[in-house]
Amino acid sequence: MIAGSMVALVTPMDAQGRLDWDSLSKLVDFHLQEGTHAIVAVGTTGESATLDVHEHIEAIRRVVDQVAGRIPVIAGTGANSTREAVELTENAKGAGVDACLLVTPYYNKPTQEGLYLHFRHIAEAVAIPQILYNVPGRTACDMLPATIERLSLVPNIIGVKEATGDLQRAREVLDRVAKDFLVYSGDDATAVELMLMGGKGNISVTANVAPRAMSDLCNAAIAGDAVTARAINERLMPLHKALFYESNPIPVKWALHEMGMLPEGIRLPLTWLSQPGHEPLRQALRQLGILL
Repeated sequence: MIAGSMVALVTPMDAQGRLDWDSLSKLVDFHLQEGTHAIVAVGTTGESATLDVHEHIEAIRRVVDQVAGRIPVIAGTGANSTREAVELTENAKGAGVDACLLVTPYYNKPTQEGLYLHFRHIAEAVAIPQILYNVPGRTACDMLPATIERLSLVPNIIGVKEATGDLQRAREVLDRVAKDFLVYSGDDATAVELMLMGGKGNISVTANVAPRAMSDLCNAAIAGDAVTARAINERLMPLHKALFYESNPIPVKWALHEMGMLPEGIRLPLTWLSQPGHEPLRQALRQLGILL
């Protein structure tokens, strides 16, 4: 079972937007050392929407090769084209990932039946564990709990990343699916409560910069230790909020740059964090001792 703190890993780039493989290697080592339970490569935080297919698969392959089986690697392979999602998922399987994470199709606004058929088709086309990803705030597409329930019966669809931040929604999903269907949070601020309700982990932006704290939080929450988990979350809350001062992954890449982990690089149409966001994020990092 893939569970715990799963970092939604950034994709390092230089000032010209070229992928920075040395920094990617450094980030993977950082997470292996700091207790991250799994790495999600080239998801939303990894700027999947701006990478071409070759870059996308190469980044996944490099993470898999470096991790070398020590923790699970999940590849972001979703697309708003079902054919493209199949292609990415096939390539990720070939690269040796443990599972794939597939975002709901963005922009084209499919019906619930269209979502069901889309994800079922990918699952039937590629024999690898697959995790659904619902984030309507970014996709203009909301996969309802009833659709998740239907898809949970497809054999190699093993879980869902529920990123609405709506705990009532998460409760409904948990109530509808079987106990072995993995429900993950995709919202750092509410993840602790979802895990205390029975969720199995958090696919996290915050884990990029505070991996040990997120690992400890997830361990406590999944074990049912609400006092410890909530105490860690309270310390992390200013960071959770500051990392969404502008659209993800703008703030988290800036934070990692401040930490000396990667160069000042992001791809248009995203831009580097604007000046007003610097001090709130720097202060949140200092409060946790991440920056001096």
